[in-house]
Amino acid sequence: MILRNWFYIISTLSFIAICSALIAEFVFDLYPCSMCLKQRHPYYFIIFIFILFKFIKKFQILWFFILAHLAVIYGLFYSIWHVGIEQKILKGPASCSSNLNISDTVTKLKEQITNKAVINCEDVIWGYYGISAATINVFLLILIFIVNSIYLKNYYEAQKN
Repeated sequence: MILRNWFYIISTLSFIAICSALIAEFVFDLYPCSMCLKQRHPYYFIIFIFILFKFIKKFQILWFFILAHLAVIYGLFYSIWHVGIEQKILKGPASCSSNLNISDTVTKLKEQITNKAVINCEDVIWGYYGISAATINVFLLILIFIVNSIYLKNYYEAQKN
């Protein structure tokens, strides 16, 4: 049943993930870091292609699942990287740090302040029983990846027979 309705389930999971992130940001004032924002991209993309495939019937549904799979791989890259940054195992990009460099002039300092992220990626903004939102995102993306892989495998096996 899950595989039969996977087109709708993957889109619903993406919609719930985006709504949760936006509610956390705009209702509870939990501002995201630059890595958190990158982790939203796959969900936006899946919602976009869901709408595209739902309303434009000329596309073969297989392409939706292939594109969703690629989006999930992209999301896993940033999610796992973000968890590594939070655990201080990996180093984040320069845009992830709220540290300022020593500068000679006020102009350079002002430029640093306006170009730097306000939220440090190492800081866990929200967690549930010690599990950060980035870690929950990794679990969700792995779940989507596994079920999507099963769907694609079954699809190709059905095409062979």
